[in-house]
Amino acid sequence: MSDDLAGTPAADPWDTIDDLSKWLEADQPVGGREGLLLRMLKLSEEVGEVAEAVIGATGQNPRKGTTHTWEDVEAELCDVVITAMVALRTLTPEARDVFGRHLARVAGRPRGTTAS
Repeated sequence: MSDDLAGTPAADPWDTIDDLSKWLEADQPVGGREGLLLRMLKLSEEVGEVAEAVIGATGQNPRKGTTHTWEDVEAELCDVVITAMVALRTLTPEARDVFGRHLARVAGRPRGTTAS
């Protein structure tokens, strides 16, 4: 792995995503279409971990009580973002451009007024 993965984030997060993708591809136990689908399913797993952390941070499971902090929720949300970026990079080597164009479209959408 590159130095970017050793603890210092790259200036451009997509550089780290590219490194993570290369690392995952090199050690992928299942390849092809099945490997691609499994990479997409990883996103659902990470979203589930966000839900678990929110439930734990709010103490909503009476059997377990408070088991997580809001910092745990933040970390899990970051994992979702990273996993989604890696999944997009798995689909296309042009992930940063695809994301940039999509983000620009979303940013350009009309926004409703907020209720007072």
